[in-house]
Amino acid sequence: MEAYYFSHMDKHRQAVYQAMLKGVQNLEEEFLVPYSGAGQLYDVFFQMRLDHPEIFWVPAYRYRRYTDSPNAILVPEYLFDKGKVREHQKMMTSRMEKLARPAEMLTEWEKELYIHDFICRNVRYDKLKKPYSHEIIGPLGQGVGVCEGIAKTVKALCDRLGVWCMIPVCGNNPEKGIKYRHTWNILRINGSFVHLDVTFDNTLGKGDPDGLRYDYFNLDDRAVFRDHEPLIAPAPVCENGELFYYRAARLSFTKMEEVQKRTEQAARKGKAITFHWRGGGLNRELLEEILDTARKAGEKKGKRLKASVNLPQAVFHLEYGEYADETVTLEEANEGEQE
Repeated sequence: MEAYYFSHMDKHRQAVYQAMLKGVQNLEEEFLVPYSGAGQLYDVFFQMRLDHPEIFWVPAYRYRRYTDSPNAILVPEYLFDKGKVREHQKMMTSRMEKLARPAEMLTEWEKELYIHDFICRNVRYDKLKKPYSHEIIGPLGQGVGVCEGIAKTVKALCDRLGVWCMIPVCGNNPEKGIKYRHTWNILRINGSFVHLDVTFDNTLGKGDPDGLRYDYFNLDDRAVFRDHEPLIAPAPVCENGELFYYRAARLSFTKMEEVQKRTEQAARKGKAITFHWRGGGLNRELLEEILDTARKAGEKKGKRLKASVNLPQAVFHLEYGEYADETVTLEEANEGEQE
């Protein structure tokens, strides 16, 4: 298991971290931690819980301190009483083991895909933002979660399956209507660091037959920060764009001839197609050209186009059918986080 944030702390913060970790693991009512400011306590507590997503029973704390004391007395705020915590621990352990078993012999890439698809098929975004939705108990126990709970679930499953994983955090941006911090995952796949945002993928394509999208599966830094805010804490650099899902699946096109060929195939077979465009910046003119090419492919078969476009990531989802009118929807990932 990767304790990424612990490994990047100085010795004082590590001492605070270890005291917190021991205290909450032992379900202590209160315990001492080294003190050097309220802000540092908050940061260490938050990062400790990102390193240890299996600790789902303590979302917050209070503290008190005597004047001139080098320590603070931390009072954890547990979601459940001790008996209930232990009961939930057994349930979560059993749930994780059952989920991990079918994936144990897969490659790193296949394990990542397995985790992604499990969450997209079985977890819905919790707009009410209940306390347990920020923890693994939300997605794994209740089938609901917000970005923090979903990212922690990805890390917990990666830890169980032996895939390196950490949870990066970006800030809010009120000017864009983004009121909350956002979390996702960075994994190391085949030796390369990549971004995986299952929450963003989970908000896309809800009208699709299978409901699965991979627009945020193995992005590099350049791509992910097109629609993610800057990080508030350091994280590994992700430079390899070759592992992006649509590139690996040969669904990333650079020429209009490729778009024409594949959309004509989709229209002929009556199947949906999702692809990525990397043949230049997706300005309005190029967007219209791609959509016009897709439209003509449908017209050849007497079918109308239903298109969804993720502009920041240049991903198109196209369907052809006997629709009354053509529709083009500009999709925005992670709508729930921006409310």
